[in-house]
Amino acid sequence: MNSLRPAPHHKAEDWASAKVPLLRFLNACHSDFAAENGGNVASYIPELGKADPAHFGISLATLDGHVYEVGDTKIPFTIQSMSKPFVFALALDTLGAAQVESEIGVEPSGDPFNSIRLNADNHPFNPMVNAGAIACSGLIHRAKGDGALEYIRQALGRFAGRELGVDEAVYASESATGDRNRAIGYLLRNSTVIKDDVSAVLEVYFRQCSILVTARDIAIMAATLANRGVNPVTGEQVLTPYAISRTLSVMTSSGMYDYAGEWIYRVGIPAKSGVGGGILAALPARLGLGSYSPRLDSHGNSVRGIKVCEALSLHYDLHMLNRSDDARNSIIADYNIGKSASRRSRRPHEQKILAAHHHDVRIIELVGTLTFANVDYVSRQLAGRPRPQFIIFDLRRVAAITRAGARLLAEGIRELAVFNVTVVISGIKRSTTEWEPLGEWVKGISNLRNWQSLDDAIEWAEDQIVYRHGGTIDSTEITELSEQALLAGLTADELTHLASLGTVRTYQPGQRIITAGEPATSLFFLRSGVVHVKLPDGIRLATITAGMAFGEMGLFETHRSADVLADNAVTALEIPLRDFQRFREEHPRIGERIMRNLAQLLANRLIAANARVNLLTTN
Repeated sequence: MNSLRPAPHHKAEDWASAKVPLLRFLNACHSDFAAENGGNVASYIPELGKADPAHFGISLATLDGHVYEVGDTKIPFTIQSMSKPFVFALALDTLGAAQVESEIGVEPSGDPFNSIRLNADNHPFNPMVNAGAIACSGLIHRAKGDGALEYIRQALGRFAGRELGVDEAVYASESATGDRNRAIGYLLRNSTVIKDDVSAVLEVYFRQCSILVTARDIAIMAATLANRGVNPVTGEQVLTPYAISRTLSVMTSSGMYDYAGEWIYRVGIPAKSGVGGGILAALPARLGLGSYSPRLDSHGNSVRGIKVCEALSLHYDLHMLNRSDDARNSIIADYNIGKSASRRSRRPHEQKILAAHHHDVRIIELVGTLTFANVDYVSRQLAGRPRPQFIIFDLRRVAAITRAGARLLAEGIRELAVFNVTVVISGIKRSTTEWEPLGEWVKGISNLRNWQSLDDAIEWAEDQIVYRHGGTIDSTEITELSEQALLAGLTADELTHLASLGTVRTYQPGQRIITAGEPATSLFFLRSGVVHVKLPDGIRLATITAGMAFGEMGLFETHRSADVLADNAVTALEIPLRDFQRFREEHPRIGERIMRNLAQLLANRLIAANARVNLLTTN
């Protein structure tokens, strides 16, 4: 195919309408494969034979809810056998896995999908052949009676994210020509797999196969399977992850009729086809694909749909057994507070304690999806170094955690508790279903803490180190100007003179002292309390404690670049910048000393920022 043909040159003003690479690829597939005229429209069900053989649509749904569409993606057609995996999953959740799995097998049959044959236990081989699918419909009928069809239709609608109708003409045609399925039904009745009236069960089955969908619908349905049962467009958890994973397993081995082995060898994506011309493919944790083209090959699979799936898998290397994920890439940074401390300014006695015990707080920043292998790798990194008192796992860049990863992480946290290591988790900003198992498994662990931001977590751990080693953190203690780093080297008389230029201000907790964007008119020396420096978007730049100055950038800038808010009760000496500048001009030696001190403070901030960047680029 010509999917790698050079993209045409566009003017700059065309940028907004330019196609993203994946959409461009799907367009190339549609263009190249539309000329494929092999295969025939299904005719053994007369109404299906009326489909337009030229129809061809491709849709791909991502797990963040974006849907790509090319061609005839809104043309309705009947779902046919593509209903089978969804009804099987529905049966698992409705009747329980034990009952369903005791009546329907999960082995490939090697026979055509409509074979009138059961396995050695007189049960259907799997739920993807007609015998297994009719048995699934029978199980739903057993549980829901006359409401079975509506129950199935609504469930399929939740997978698609919209209400789905039934094509009555196709239903009538299927029912009129469905003698082979009736034979299968009575065979199942004779084997006591179907316990209800065979005609009633087949009524459900024929109507379920006649539900109308589009290529867009089946892409979203496939993406819901790929997303552990969560519809990526609506956000609804349609069915349980257990039912979804077992369904994908059977789709892998038996979803493409007697072409299933060849399919998984060449394409490697769990899939299901239907004689209406549809193919849905669900790549777990990646995407859902839906295609529609009614020309079928000898196996009953869409000729164009097969080509689309093969091209997508080959071009983007999507075969599920050809994964290249490396567990070692899950750690983006691994350091202690000696390399990157919190943004809280520390008084000299606190700095001394933290410098002596910097190995006692270890921070591991993680990224991507935490799988079993990822968490195991992290655990082994912990075991390979001296044991700290605090371990902080920062998860703000973690997109998801698997159930196996969550269980292994919880077991690791419990193991650390045995050695009196406190685990701090930061960065989980919202409650999602995938984090619920971790929360359940770590209940009752006393050595576990949770902070929203990494900096808050590091600051809390630093405080604990200070306390444990006899230090104090007293924000109410009054500091003198002689303790100000900006004023280091000034004599007592010079400090007294400087103090006379200012006014002591008092601020209440939460009160705004400086507002971003306002003119810079004052310099503040914090005497007691704590203030936070934040950007307008809420990101904290620094926490300043007594003995430090703030607003000093007003010496260089005419307007404030950040907000400063009182964290608790605060007192500060406010000196107008014009008076401070005059003081420096009148005392050149003092002015030079202050600017040297300021240069050193700014250099220290730059060193800390560079250290932070180095951590992210060298791990």
